[in-house]
Amino acid sequence: MRGFHSRLHYHPAMSWKPEVDGIEKRRQLAAQLGGEKAVAKQHELGRLTIRERIDALVDAESFREQGGIAGEPEYGEDGELVGFTPANYVLGIAKLDGRSCVVGGEDFTQRGGSPSPSGLRKSVYAEELACRFKLPLVRFLQGAGGSVTGPKGKGHRPASNPVYAPHRFQSIMQAMASVPVVSAAVGAVAGFPAARLAASHFSVMTRHTSQILIAGPAVVERAIGESQSKEELGGSQVHARSGVIDNVVEDEREAFEIIRRFLTYLPSHVWESAPRTEPTDDRDRTEEELLSIVPRSRRQIYDMRRLVALVVDRDSFFEIAPGYGRAQITGLARMNGQPVGILANDTKYYAGAMTAHGSRKVRRFVDLCDTFHLPIVSLVDEPGFMIGSESEQAGTIRFGTEAMFAVVQSTVPWVSVIVRKTYGVAAAAHFGPNAYTLAWPSAEGGTLPLEGGVAIAFGREIAASPDPEARRRELEQAFAADRSPFEQAETFGVNDLIDPRRTRPALCDWIDWIQPTLAEHIGPRSYSIRP
Repeated sequence: MRGFHSRLHYHPAMSWKPEVDGIEKRRQLAAQLGGEKAVAKQHELGRLTIRERIDALVDAESFREQGGIAGEPEYGEDGELVGFTPANYVLGIAKLDGRSCVVGGEDFTQRGGSPSPSGLRKSVYAEELACRFKLPLVRFLQGAGGSVTGPKGKGHRPASNPVYAPHRFQSIMQAMASVPVVSAAVGAVAGFPAARLAASHFSVMTRHTSQILIAGPAVVERAIGESQSKEELGGSQVHARSGVIDNVVEDEREAFEIIRRFLTYLPSHVWESAPRTEPTDDRDRTEEELLSIVPRSRRQIYDMRRLVALVVDRDSFFEIAPGYGRAQITGLARMNGQPVGILANDTKYYAGAMTAHGSRKVRRFVDLCDTFHLPIVSLVDEPGFMIGSESEQAGTIRFGTEAMFAVVQSTVPWVSVIVRKTYGVAAAAHFGPNAYTLAWPSAEGGTLPLEGGVAIAFGREIAASPDPEARRRELEQAFAADRSPFEQAETFGVNDLIDPRRTRPALCDWIDWIQPTLAEHIGPRSYSIRP
């Protein structure tokens, strides 16, 4: 009997080899994407294919494709497979620096990335897959979204979703609430893919080979008579400052590097803490340069990014959105191995004042840190909201108040170091609830910046003086002398007044103190209405 069963198991007529061969044939055809000519054209444009992008990003041999043979088969009269058009969205789970993640993107070599039926299903599944397994999601975006021909091509009526189908953005929203989502624009991105890009915690675009558009030039010209190229409408020079994307990279290779680096600061999902690494820097390091980095002259600027670099773990600062809301600096770093958010002012732009764009940048950044439980280190030199007609027309006070709501509603630990100015309402956006507050000897503050306050309170006296400018300077110097940081420290208005050189050791102490509390912050976030 034993021999009989053995012979039965291996009998050729009982084998499923023809079907297995069919699977492999489809996989081979799917690997060809849109065909040799279409792939060559993609390369001629200086762009990789979606499969090349995925292979370049993830750990070697780690990609496990989902729906690898999804597509449209063609059969001959004898029922044999004679052709196969793969789904034009590639999706799977892979390892990224040893950690599992979901990665996918449009195949631009077919239909310009406009979704085929199975391609659309796979793209919709990307967010659901990330949510189901609680994995970070990385998207490569290059496509035009929908087409007037519909997902089935010319001559076919576009299929509609049933009335009971979930909202298209439901899983996209759920992904952002639960896992890190990163998107890279690596070609022309329009319509729904552009909305997907905006629905990310971090987004990048290549400087010379990508554009992000609500609609392309032909649609724009037909609809509103405006004639512009893709680059003029949505090139990197537009969106580095619009806030649509965070960072601009030179090429796709740099995009892979920056995506990998960004994800190292974040947990895989909101139900775990950010990954603390073994410290590589001296926690008690002091830097003599910090003693003189802030000029004694209140009108002189200085390099806040240099200040950040001297305080955080060496080479750990990762700036986010440097071209948007430029008076506010936001980024991630490590402090004694602990991932933290960095919020600071850049005095080179409007003296660091809070603009409408800067307010939106702060709100979004605080939400990122709160979502993924990153303690926030705030280095404060805030002169207040930007003033003037342009600022009023931009709605600065509304967006500034929205940013302050984000700060007040945040639950992660905050430490704020008053480096120089804390003036006006906008200063409140730099201090979270129960913030541990340190100050430098250069710290000053009040309801109004000194110059503006003197101009308002003593305007008539200054105008009536024989030498108005001399009287203005005299009053400003007198009030400046009264704004000593020692008074704040002596009345316990700050936790401590410190030697600037001791900033890093003081912050590393704080990092140690908050460790027992970090586990309390895991889980999803929800917020009340904001202005």
